[in-house]
Amino acid sequence: MTNNSKLREAARTALLDCMSLAQGETLLVVTDEPLREIGWAFFEAGKEICEDSAFVEIEPRSGHGIDPPAVVAAAMAAADVVVMPASTSFTHTATRVEACKAGARVATMPGILPETLLRSLEADYNEIAARTEAVTRLLNKSSVARLRAPSGTDITIPIDGIEAISSTGLIREPGSYGNLPSGESYLMPKEGASEGVVVIDGSMAGIGKLEGGETITLLVDGGYVTGIEGKAAARKLESILEPFGEAGRNLAELGVGTNHAAKVCGSILEDEKVMGTVHVALGNNISMGGTHDVKVHLDGIIFRPTLELDGKQLLVDGDLRL
Repeated sequence: MTNNSKLREAARTALLDCMSLAQGETLLVVTDEPLREIGWAFFEAGKEICEDSAFVEIEPRSGHGIDPPAVVAAAMAAADVVVMPASTSFTHTATRVEACKAGARVATMPGILPETLLRSLEADYNEIAARTEAVTRLLNKSSVARLRAPSGTDITIPIDGIEAISSTGLIREPGSYGNLPSGESYLMPKEGASEGVVVIDGSMAGIGKLEGGETITLLVDGGYVTGIEGKAAARKLESILEPFGEAGRNLAELGVGTNHAAKVCGSILEDEKVMGTVHVALGNNISMGGTHDVKVHLDGIIFRPTLELDGKQLLVDGDLRL
């Protein structure tokens, strides 16, 4: 079996098992040149399953969180199922939100690697879903999260009254959405309230896997990153965020990985799902109920986290304790 055939079979499994694509439905694949091979695999798989399968390739966006063209937005709102393997993320865009409001089931796959698509199918998504929902329930019952890690992270994040979101990988209901592969429970911190230090030592969206002991230190005051310290990776992150001003430095997300088959590989799509890690994100939080409508959303992965919810331990040194 060729690699293309393997990708097509993996895509078929994702469409059937995770998205419940049915014969009488329409599928829209939105991709760009860097992810064309994976996009085409989904298109070919879709043609074998549903009534009508469409393939659209757009010019790569300049960064994460930037909407596709308006003509694509209209097509997404008209489709039953939308899959978006692309070099940037459309998860936190108005276009994705509107497509879901119209009833589309949307899977976003920013920067997905071929090996990620193949490896992700090893996971039992029913097991991942149960684990993710359990974490979500705990987040929803909590008022304050405290996150620490050996690399130097120590931050207090108020979450009282904030609704957590389960990204289970099971995108089967009209209007539902999530990443594929998936496996995380996440929420936005209470705006303007987080205080402390976050040290990213796993990987960073827009940069990749951090190698050679390099870290990025984020100084958080009043819910915003007021300082970024480190070497080359830190300087690159500053340059990415610079055009977006204060809104780009908003502490936008706290997330807990729940996928036991995922590995940190430098692709943030998979990295943020790794069980035993926690991630935070900067920038846009509109899709989580926030007010920061900015064209950037960047996640950073923290290894060996200890996460306490109202003083009760959810993770201890990277060990998820449910």
